[in-house]
Amino acid sequence: MEQVGHVIDMFSPEPENMENDTIETMQFFNMKGNSNAMGTEMPSALPPEEEEGNVEYKLKLVNPSEFRIEHLVTQMKWRLEEGHGEAIYEIGVEDNGFLAGLTDEDLDASLATLNKMADRLGASLEILREKIVEEGSDGVRKRALEVLVRKVPDDQQFIDLKLAVLGNVDVGKSTLLGVLTQGELDNGRGRARLNLFRHLHEIQSGRTSSISYEILGFDGNGQVVNYSACNSVEEICERSSKLVTLIDLAGHHKYLKTTIFGLTGNCPDFAMLVVSANTGIVGTTKEHLGYALALDVPVFVVINKVDMCRPAVLERTLTQLEQILKSPGVKRVPIRIQNSDDAITAAGSLDSRKITPIFMVSCVNGRNLDLLKQFLNILPPVTPSSERERLAQDMTEFQIDELFSVPDVGPVVGGLIQRGSIREGDNLLLGPADNGSFREVKVKTVHRNRLPCRLIQAGQAACVALADVERDVLRKGMVLVSPECTPSCCKEFEADVYVLFHNRSITVGFQTTIHIGTVCQTAVITHIDRSHIRTNEKARVTFTFKFKPEHIRVGSRLLFRDGRSKGMGEVTKVKQYEEINR
Repeated sequence: MEQVGHVIDMFSPEPENMENDTIETMQFFNMKGNSNAMGTEMPSALPPEEEEGNVEYKLKLVNPSEFRIEHLVTQMKWRLEEGHGEAIYEIGVEDNGFLAGLTDEDLDASLATLNKMADRLGASLEILREKIVEEGSDGVRKRALEVLVRKVPDDQQFIDLKLAVLGNVDVGKSTLLGVLTQGELDNGRGRARLNLFRHLHEIQSGRTSSISYEILGFDGNGQVVNYSACNSVEEICERSSKLVTLIDLAGHHKYLKTTIFGLTGNCPDFAMLVVSANTGIVGTTKEHLGYALALDVPVFVVINKVDMCRPAVLERTLTQLEQILKSPGVKRVPIRIQNSDDAITAAGSLDSRKITPIFMVSCVNGRNLDLLKQFLNILPPVTPSSERERLAQDMTEFQIDELFSVPDVGPVVGGLIQRGSIREGDNLLLGPADNGSFREVKVKTVHRNRLPCRLIQAGQAACVALADVERDVLRKGMVLVSPECTPSCCKEFEADVYVLFHNRSITVGFQTTIHIGTVCQTAVITHIDRSHIRTNEKARVTFTFKFKPEHIRVGSRLLFRDGRSKGMGEVTKVKQYEEINR
């Protein structure tokens, strides 16, 4: 519950003194190159180089020996592994962060060496930005460069990020995704969003009611790969070295259950909160932001429809948004992204959970869409390489959140593989059934982004075709697990919870909807370690599922809601379900 306690009532009007945190974060942001955050130019220093992570400082790389080249290639390989296929090289910068700069001749030689290193590893280079550090009276200047090195990991087809899109109804979420993925601006009446809708009633009403997925690719040079240049998903995947999966979630309050399920089940790396410039913070905007914070998902904001309002109205929306981001429940420093420098710096700093970038875009005239694309191109994966490797070596656990019946194939399940790996022909256990039992099934085929693949590993979303199973026994919330492990399920579990809002007090017998990963079921509180719980209070409670047992793990984050009541927590103890009919 360490992080759970950080998300206090974000709707509280009480101000909190964030002066020290704000100054510290803004100073860091300025050191990284933001020129508008504090109204000053970037100083001649960066933070000192860190041994861990994917950022490497190099003063110069001029004519190194072959032995030195081997060492540099090994170092680059390490940085790429730390960044899950992406590394940032700061050329002309000392290890302590001082920008010394290089002459044009030395800089060209250093870039040639960097290219040679990248070629050895099959990586590509993209110059993100440069700074003139010194310009002498004799015309000799010294420059520093920031270079993105990208190499798709050997066990993957591309670098993959998942981005959840949140926001109130009618703010233009689907239209924005349509413009990004189709490569064509909107006509002002929502034409760009039509390809994202999955149901006829969505097309008729213009409102998303389900979870839809789109992809946006970037090649090795940072150029956008979408449907404007490709005719199919297969071609986009083939030409991309980085793929951003955009998860379009519903904005209307009556589809809140679907939105929460999309957040908890898909485990997104980042969340994009879309706000309409002319209406401001209304409807479910605060609630969506609160759920993303409760799940500890890094958030950035896109203010859409800036072409529809006057500057004064836009400024009012920005001020309103900044007040919420600085509030006690959020504690973020809002940064307005106004140029390429801002976008690059924000992308590298977002994972710190201290800043919240704010983009102001228009899907009709294309304002600032290039900055948003550049930001998405540079966003790094959030899971450390050591953690990914550990999860990949663990026992298999695949959470099911979609069900299909494909002609001539049979039942197909879609979802996210949390641990381990799955190959075609694997034998796995499927469950739990209504009586808590697991049954053996065989994997027929595995598809990822509509393409067949031999292997999927922890953190990847995929579809798995199953043999020896009937469609009517499948349900969302089931899991596929390794037969080597002893699968378990529970109908009763303990959790440390935090009540975000309840109009009175929660006591034993309180009934609520629980969301844990892909599990979504009604549960009853059967025990509390105190007499009652009110808004902004913590407690240890025992939940009992009302209908069927579920497979959950200790340490899993949970959300619960009932009407306006909402809260979050963490599973601390699971009581194994023993009433199994074998």
